[in-house]
Amino acid sequence: MKRHTWLYLIVAIGFGLSSPISLAATESGTALKADTLRVQPFADAKSSGALIKNEPLEIITKKGAWLQVKTKKSTGWVRLLSVKRASTGNVLKGTVAVATGRAGTGKVVSTTGIRGLSAEELKAAQFNETEMKKLESLAVSKADAQKFASSGGLTANQAAYLKGAK
Repeated sequence: MKRHTWLYLIVAIGFGLSSPISLAATESGTALKADTLRVQPFADAKSSGALIKNEPLEIITKKGAWLQVKTKKSTGWVRLLSVKRASTGNVLKGTVAVATGRAGTGKVVSTTGIRGLSAEELKAAQFNETEMKKLESLAVSKADAQKFASSGGLTANQAAYLKGAK
């Protein structure tokens, strides 16, 4: 992919992630399967209701791999993969499709980030000396790594660096 195409893709994705209107208005969708609605976006959170297969719903917000949805009977959090979003004619979606070369291919590609760190978790992060020592104890020497690799029949291969885009 050419450098300018990557730049457009990065700008489009950045705009989509930082846009305050990304889910400001509720979006409609349909339940792909029966599932449990949760009070919080966690698998072990208490139930707040049930989601019935093919049930229409409103998507209120998204957090990680979870959607907060509202059905006729209740409101709660459900996994992203349990909901089919209604087509919204999103301009950003079309821009990303063109930039990635997926527009008009008819090939469906789906990915979901299941667990990441939120901004609050990153801000609250603290150095943990015990965990660092545990991590350092797992390190092996170069000689030990080479011995392990050769015992498994692995050999070193040198690969040339890719030439940069012009």
